[in-house]
Amino acid sequence: MISTEQQQMVDDAIASRRSIRAFLPTPVAREDIEAILGVSARAPSGTNIQPWRVTVLTGAAKERLSDAILKVYHDKEAASAHTEEYAYYPRQWVSPFIERRRKVGWDLYALLGLTREDKAGMAAQHGRNYRFFDAPVGLIFTIDRVLEQGSWLDYGMFLQNIMVAARGRGLDTCPQAAFTQFHRIISEQLGLPENETVVCGMALGYADPEKIENSLITERVPVGEFVRFLD
Repeated sequence: MISTEQQQMVDDAIASRRSIRAFLPTPVAREDIEAILGVSARAPSGTNIQPWRVTVLTGAAKERLSDAILKVYHDKEAASAHTEEYAYYPRQWVSPFIERRRKVGWDLYALLGLTREDKAGMAAQHGRNYRFFDAPVGLIFTIDRVLEQGSWLDYGMFLQNIMVAARGRGLDTCPQAAFTQFHRIISEQLGLPENETVVCGMALGYADPEKIENSLITERVPVGEFVRFLD
């Protein structure tokens, strides 16, 4: 039987999850990383195939990957040769999704003092993805190409478990689809087998409370706008 206090602790871990874009250099203990990934692997998956594969990057390994990606990212011609292996976002944006996307983007840029004309500033901010926003831990998630959409749905539950389990330990995260553009560089740097494709990256660490970008709290529509009850 779950007590009211336990229920509130779970709710708090879920509700306090945010995408953090500036981290402290404080290290995260390996045993904490292993504990987070271990409990997160209790996520359900169809016929228990457990489709997730994770590469944990710290120290020099993380810096090597970041350097390799940023070298290409800052060269527009070179970067244009790198495209996502799968479509994360819709190819055609429609309402209300396009309005939500624009709002979170401009809310973040407003906090950082970036205007619509400041293309260089926006590109630099986007480039911080590839430093894992200075988090001490970077995670790269991969999946076997033989698996289908159902396994990707299972993967999402695994990723959410990681973010909630991190919050339960006072840690923060930022899931990062930005890494998918440079999957070829990631595969080469990490020595991934040919049958694995990059799902996303994730920054893990302790949020820097002094950074203005971490004050961003995105809105959620009320339950009544996306749920209907049928009796």
